[in-house]
Amino acid sequence: MLPCRLDSQITFLYFKDLAEAAFFFEDILKLELVDDQGAAKIYRLCGNAFIGIVDEKEGHCRAQEKNAVLITIVAEKVQEWYDYLVSRGVRMETPVQRPESFPVECFFFKGPGGYEFEIQRFLKEETARQFS
Repeated sequence: MLPCRLDSQITFLYFKDLAEAAFFFEDILKLELVDDQGAAKIYRLCGNAFIGIVDEKEGHCRAQEKNAVLITIVAEKVQEWYDYLVSRGVRMETPVQRPESFPVECFFFKGPGGYEFEIQRFLKEETARQFS
């Protein structure tokens, strides 16, 4: 038995250039800043799902040149997100696609600090309900 329930989730990403990351999350993705701790900022993705950015000089981890992390954001309007991000000059890794091996519609793009991002929509209705 767990000692208590879990309330939310935060993924922290570490950056050499916190200002570049803050611009991306605030001005490009338009995420709500819910906590600004100076060397760390936390943004709401939706509900109780959050993403945090941390200045590597102050945080627990260090930024890496190559990250083995994929940040996937689930959204209904994949093509609209693609078009919007292209219009903001975000570097796309793929066009909008429907991979044969996964029942999703998605695309991948580069974010600050070398992080990889994906925006996807689940094509199976029962799966989509779990993430909406």
